[in-house]
Amino acid sequence: MSLPNVLTVAGSDSGGGAGIQADLKTMLALGVHGMSVVTAVTAQNSLGVQGAWELPAEAVRAQYRSVVDDIGVRAVKTGMLASAELVETVAELLKDTDAPAVVDPVGVSKHGDPLLAASALDSVRGALLPLATVATPNLDEVTQLTGVRVESDGDLRRAAEAVLGYGPRWVLIKGGHLSGDAVDLLTDGAEEHWLRAPRLDNRHTHGTGCTLASAVACGLAKGLTVPAAVTAAKEYVTGAIAAGFALGGGIGPVDHGWALRQGPA
Repeated sequence: MSLPNVLTVAGSDSGGGAGIQADLKTMLALGVHGMSVVTAVTAQNSLGVQGAWELPAEAVRAQYRSVVDDIGVRAVKTGMLASAELVETVAELLKDTDAPAVVDPVGVSKHGDPLLAASALDSVRGALLPLATVATPNLDEVTQLTGVRVESDGDLRRAAEAVLGYGPRWVLIKGGHLSGDAVDLLTDGAEEHWLRAPRLDNRHTHGTGCTLASAVACGLAKGLTVPAAVTAAKEYVTGAIAAGFALGGGIGPVDHGWALRQGPA
């Protein structure tokens, strides 16, 4: 049996809860073959990010070409890209790849540590977002990219319009930082899908954004439409948050393997 191939282009989380580690665990759980291009290495644990070192653009380009030219991909997910040079390098690579792209414009870590240079924001806006099949910013990243501050569910539409202005086909505005139910808005500017889930009383949510974006990429690689892929991804990540567990002395990770213990995804 041939599994769909999905590629993550992202940073490494040494604590195993986010980044390429979260992406590959998600891909395994959702029944695709996960592959990776490492863009940066972080020293990271449940308490925060103690250090980060980006890889040379040449190394990122070589990893990408090695995988895509031989194995091929059905979907690509991008995460931490760190610098303008890496953003532009990955954008050039995506232009030549005939596969949907899920862009998670990672700006800060769960603990508030910066993961994207301020000088790279223009490159994300002008080079990367126009190539996205789906962009998946959280509320902090929306503000970082557009200046729009979301303080209630009613602001989600305004945030989506601002992000769509940079050219992605669809945008998923993640409202998880708001109070009340976990409400996300998926839209392409013409149709809207509001995704709601009860807010879970679990502080162990490290890796949520990476996991959601990777799950969307898995759905697209399986041939789902964007709304269907996002809906399935929302269900998967809600289960992963519910099963999140303590690790170390701070915020633990979501449980990527919860669905495996309950049968096929």
